[in-house]
This record gives sequence, structure tokens and C-alpha cells, in this order.
Amino acid sequence: MSEDFAATDFRRRDARDKLCGRTRYTIDRYLPGMLHAVVLRASVPSGRIVRLDVSKAARMPGVRAIATAADAPGKIGIGIADHPLFARDLIRYDGEPLAAIAADTLVEANAALAAIDVEIEPLPAVLTMAEALAPTAPLVHPDWREHEILLAGEAREGNVAWEATVVRGDVDSAFARSDAMIVDSTFRVGRQNHVAFEARAVVASYEDGRFHIETSTQAPWTVRNATARLLGVPASQVRVTVPPVGGGFGLKFDIAIEPFAALLARASGRPVRLVNSREEEMLTCLFRENAEIRIRSAVTREGEIVGREAVVLMDCGAYGGEQVFLTTMTAHTLGGNYRLGSVRLVSRAIYTNTAPNGAFRCCNGVYNTFALERHTDEIAAKIGMDPLLFRRRNVLGNGDLGATGQVFEGDVLGPMLDRMDTMREATAKPPARADGRLYGRATTVGTWFVFVGPSAATVNMNADGTATLVTSGVEIGSGSMMQALPQIVSATLGIAPEDVVVRAADTDAAGYDVGVGGGRTTVSLGAASLAAAQEVRKKLLNVASEMIEASPDDLVMRNGRIEIAGAPGSGRSITEVATLAQAQVGPVSGTGAFTGSGVPAMPGCVAGHFIDAIDIPVFAVHDCEVAVDSETGHVEVLSYQVVQDVGRALNPRAIRNQIQGGVVQGLGYALHEEVTIGTNGRVCQNSFETYRVPLALDVVPVETNLYEGAPSMGPLGTKGAGEVPILNVGATVACAVANATGKRVQELPLTPSRVLELLLDRKSDLSFPHIAEAWGENLVRPHGTAG
Repeated sequence: MSEDFAATDFRRRDARDKLCGRTRYTIDRYLPGMLHAVVLRASVPSGRIVRLDVSKAARMPGVRAIATAADAPGKIGIGIADHPLFARDLIRYDGEPLAAIAADTLVEANAALAAIDVEIEPLPAVLTMAEALAPTAPLVHPDWREHEILLAGEAREGNVAWEATVVRGDVDSAFARSDAMIVDSTFRVGRQNHVAFEARAVVASYEDGRFHIETSTQAPWTVRNATARLLGVPASQVRVTVPPVGGGFGLKFDIAIEPFAALLARASGRPVRLVNSREEEMLTCLFRENAEIRIRSAVTREGEIVGREAVVLMDCGAYGGEQVFLTTMTAHTLGGNYRLGSVRLVSRAIYTNTAPNGAFRCCNGVYNTFALERHTDEIAAKIGMDPLLFRRRNVLGNGDLGATGQVFEGDVLGPMLDRMDTMREATAKPPARADGRLYGRATTVGTWFVFVGPSAATVNMNADGTATLVTSGVEIGSGSMMQALPQIVSATLGIAPEDVVVRAADTDAAGYDVGVGGGRTTVSLGAASLAAAQEVRKKLLNVASEMIEASPDDLVMRNGRIEIAGAPGSGRSITEVATLAQAQVGPVSGTGAFTGSGVPAMPGCVAGHFIDAIDIPVFAVHDCEVAVDSETGHVEVLSYQVVQDVGRALNPRAIRNQIQGGVVQGLGYALHEEVTIGTNGRVCQNSFETYRVPLALDVVPVETNLYEGAPSMGPLGTKGAGEVPILNVGATVACAVANATGKRVQELPLTPSRVLELLLDRKSDLSFPHIAEAWGENLVRPHGTAG
């Protein structure tokens, strides 16, 4: 089948309904007798609940149910179970839920919400990582020792929620070499809001002792299991189905508001609808975290990186959540582009009294790539080498070790740089520029990976010659469920992609799946779907062989028929074969499962990691040219080019569209988008009026080149293509602006005011004295070891 498969620009089947407004998202769902729910949220970042009296609210007109912390006994988390559904005694961030109400109408629910009597004693808050790491800082979790540890590793002390480390080789000796020059760089990035157009929404009901949750999520099994844990019920009592999702980007990879609706549905005996307002969405979004990064490298004058050490501080907000897991990513993003001698990396998730942060497309890879590529340019400048030459000499190749000691296969980044050279040379030289702006260009490299994890699929062959694909996969906009998976199944069964019906995710009907994100859908769900389709194919060929009187090995499935190879027009239609098969042996179906094999890391090299080494690396090379207005600080991106490692392109147009969208989203992160926290602990950007996302006039056409052939365990050699396009954007723009201005760029986003500060030399070099104060002079020695 792999030999017969041809890449096809297969159109998205859901595009027309979405464009015409006919698609019904979770936010559009209504059920008979449905109640409307609202959530009471705290208005202080840190405090003690003195009184929470809902008795008056319970007597308000239309109120059918109220839920508080007493109704949800469990705690959830990734790595650490530190997160209750409602604040119990302590409030840890502005916007933390205190109670939920369901009423006949939204107006009545809000009126009852206002009637809740709540008294809170304010407590000292730590709103920044600097404050949280101060020696006398109040603890966000005074009870941190009591947190249940869920996975390998352990919670660190105080306001450090988690620590992941890599130590490979003798780093101290590498930095002591007489022929090595030391380059030390520091960087800082702010938070980014996902701004999914569909807010988080859920409709829940409770019948026959089971919950049914319809929700806008990327991970239905996560919602199922986490809801059960919070409510203290068996997971088998929770069914999750997923209507079309109006954008995710990682925001909907974790549980959100589903348990509130489930609790209220059980208490009221009626369906309950809960939808975040846009303000709630902006204030409590699981933002891409703000972070601080320090990188030090020991490099010879010939350009060999003999040692590297780095520390990354990630603000996880009030609860560990996904940030605990994301500490793992640092090893593979800071240590994945270049050959390194000895390595010492530390990544820490820090508790603060702010809204929790979470996964966002390419997770911490976006800012770590920014930091690493800016650091790489500073290395090249220090040793007097052309930045592109330095990259070409040092990018990972076949047989090279990654940061965690895994061995990489294939020479990928070198040939990709060659392709970018060709693309750059083909670009017409710009005319003479006399507008007074400053011009700069840069090329960067980046390494991401496909998060594999377990997936399952079932393919049912219908008597009319169509097939139904049943998985727990969710279409969040990447097109994998609407394009890639139908293409894989249809190519296996010899039918048209349009004849593969993709069933919406339902945890009662489909097997376990980690969730849609991390570029894993086409790889993991694709592999499971391929295995299921191959089982169906085998069954049909066996039936057809008797009908045609030929060996199954001599038959092919193509164009809706099963024929003798080399004899077009022979044989029978798949419809005929499927109909007979159902009559003779019953329904024809196949099942498939897939999970990553697990690439080993070097023994003893990593600690506190959830993924020690990466199964499927994905590489990217980006180039852009910018113009900087020295009077306004405005940065205009003039051109943008991408060479992306895709393994094998099943649908080239779909991949190019993902690259275009990912680059634009990355330009928002590079130039416009930043969430800030006020002195009162509240997010300052609470609407589209105050949060600047890229607009139509900000869109830059992206020239793309799809690099195929790199090793991959994905079906047909595929790799995830939707996640990685955003990876290099902040890095590329920052390096281009630095080249244009001759200034040291250390922060994102590069807003006009920030660029003006650079141009006017009003921006001093970043330093993080609070890290040294809290962790000792050697910033990157793992906590708890001798300094």
C-alpha cells in the first residue's frame, strides 16, 4: 500500500459547512430542559476563605443546583495532584472558582451568583517568579509535601513545583578548557493567549447513574478520567463526546469547565450548559507560560561547542498542571539543534499566585528556540564566524548525540539548510532602499518532536462500499481527522477518501487516546487506523478470492474494485464483496493500536522527565527579512520562507496551509501578543480590545519547501506537520531585528515600544539576580547538589 500511495491535495470535507456557518460547535448545543450555569470566581490572587454561604443564592428564582468544594473531593494534575476543582481553604489566583450555580436562565444564574455571601481574608501574594523564589517568599502551596506524586520524579521544595534535569559528560571541565571561549546569554518572554474563537464550553447530563459530557476538547479521555477523579466516581461512569471544536492550539488539551457542569447536572437531574464568557476565557486561559532562560556555552575558536549549560524557569501559575510535564521539553528544544560536548540543563516550573499556564502549540519550544538561536548568533559574533557557517558546521546529523544521549538518525538539517540557501538565492534582490528604515535578515534552525503516545482505531466496512473510522481523535483545525486519516484508510481499502466516514470522538465507542496535540494525530491515530484498515483489507481479499477464484496475493484493491493484478476490469466491486462478506461471516471490521516504541536516553542522564528521548524528531529551517522603522519602532516582515521536515507529505496543500497559519500565529508571539499581570494579580488583557493578535494586514505570504525522506516510524513515513510551523518564528524575527539594528535582542514580543527602547539604548541587558539569590551562583547546577 505504501508503494501505491500518492500524495493528494484532498479538500477538507468540513470546510463548506464551517464557512457557511452550518457547523454546530459545543457552544451551539441545546438540549430540552437544559439549565444554564455560571461560576463564582475569586477576585484576589491570594487569600483565605473566611465564609462562603450559598443559602440565600439557593432560594433565588430559577436556581436548581449549587456546587462547592464539598461536592468535589478529588485533586488532579500531571505529575503532581495539587489542583482541586474549587478553592477549599486558600485562594491561589485571581479568578479561581469558588462555587457554581445552575438555573433556568442565564440571568437567574447570574442573579443568584451575586447573592452568594463570601468573605475572604487577603494574604500576601507572589505574582512573579522573582518574588516566588525569594528566600522569605510566602508559599503558594504551604501543604506541598502532602501533594500526591502521580508519575516518576518528585515535587521540589517550596515554590518550585517540579524540576527536570539533564547532565551528560563533564561540564565543569568543558568550561575550564583553556581553548574555550564562554558565551553567556539571558532571555525573557511573556505569556501568550491561545485566543481560540470558540470559548471553552460544555453540556453535561446525568442519566442512569452515568455522566454524559459533550465538550469542546482536544483530549476526551483526559476529560473522562480527570472528571471522574475530581468527582470521586469510577471513570466508567463518565462518557465524553466531542462535537466540532472551534480551535484548540493546546488550550483544550487539559480538563477545563467540564466537572462543574457534570456536578450540577447530577444535582439537578437536568442537562446543564456552561460556557466561558470571553472575559473568563481571557482571564483564566491556560496561557503559554512566561519564562526566563539563561544559556552558557563553551566554544572553541574553530566553532566546536564543547560544553553547554542552561536554566529555564517556567511560570506555572498557581498549579503545576501541564507545566510539570512541559519541563521535559527543555532537554529536546534547547539541546536538539546542535552537536554538544558536555551538557547540563535544568528546567523548573515555579508556582506563582497567577492563573495557571499550560500547553500552547510547540509548548516551550517556541521561546527556547528563540533563546537558543539568539544565543547561537551571539556565539558566532564572539568567535568571529558567519552565523550560517556556524550553524552548518554544528547542526545535528546522522549518529550525533542529543542532549539526553539519544542517537539521531539521518542527515536532515544540513540538506534543509542547503534548500534554504537555494530559496534565498532565488529571491529577487530588493531595490535600493532610501526610506530610512533598518533592514535585516536571518536564518534559524529548530528541532521539535512528535509526541507519540497510545492510540486506537476501528474501521467498519459498510455494505455500500464505504468505510466508517471510529477513533477518539478530534478535529481541531489541523485537518488530520478530515484529510490525513481518510486518505490513509481509503488508500488501504482502494476507495475514495470521500467514502471514509469519520465518526466524532466518543469514549464509549472508541479506545483510549492521549489526545490531539503535539503533532501526533497523523502519526499515532494514522498508524492505528492503518492497522485497522489492513485487517479489513485482508478479510475482504479472502472473500473476494473465492468470488474471483484467485489467490488473495494476486488481488489488488483500487478505484472501488477488487481485481486481479495487471487485469483492469476483472474482479468485483468492493460493494459486492462487502455485501457477500456480511452475509457469510457477518460485519467486516478491523481494529488497530499504536504507541511509541520509546527511544532510550543515556542511563543516568535525565531526572524528572516524562519523555527521556524523542521517538520522532521534526526539524525546521526558517528565514525572514524585516524592516525596522527607527522613528516608531514598528517591525515589518518583508518576506518569510520555510523548509520543513514532514517525513512524507500525504496532502501537500494541507501542510502548506498549516505552515502559513503557524507562521502568522508565530508573528503574533514575536511582535504583538503579551499577557501581563497587574499589581492586583489580575490579567490586564481581558478582551480582544486589549489583546493584540495578528490582523489581516499583518499576514505575510509564506514560501514553503517540504522536505521529505527523513526517518520516521509514522505510517507511510509521515511526521506531524501542524505543530512545528510556529517553532522558529519568534527566533527568526528576533535574529533579523538584531541584525537590522545591531542591538542585543533578549525579549519577546518585539513591540514598537520595546524596539524603540533598544534603538535608544534605554534597555539594559537582562539579568536575573533572583535566580542566583535563590539557587546559588551556579545557576544551572541542579537544586540539592553541591554548589
